[in-house]
Amino acid sequence: MTTNGHKGRTETTTTDRVVAAAHETVDSLAERAQRTEREVRGAAERTVDQARQLRDEYVDSAEQNLKRAASYMESNPLAVVGIAFVAGVLLSTMLRR
Repeated sequence: MTTNGHKGRTETTTTDRVVAAAHETVDSLAERAQRTEREVRGAAERTVDQARQLRDEYVDSAEQNLKRAASYMESNPLAVVGIAFVAGVLLSTMLRR
């Protein structure tokens, strides 16, 4: 604050008002930035948790499918040999062309 030349009387200058408004604006923006950062970090944490959960589900599913395939091969060895033979014939036919 500065004096305007009158005894004991002080007035806020335009510069002081602009500086005060700028400080308020910066403070407001800082608060908004902090809030936004917290929200983004929270969303990122939730996304990581969901990705881990999906990974675990897919790993479990793949393991179950592998066990089923192994069980099928053990219980039907002739069918597996036939399927492998047909696949080999088809592959060699495709590669010749």
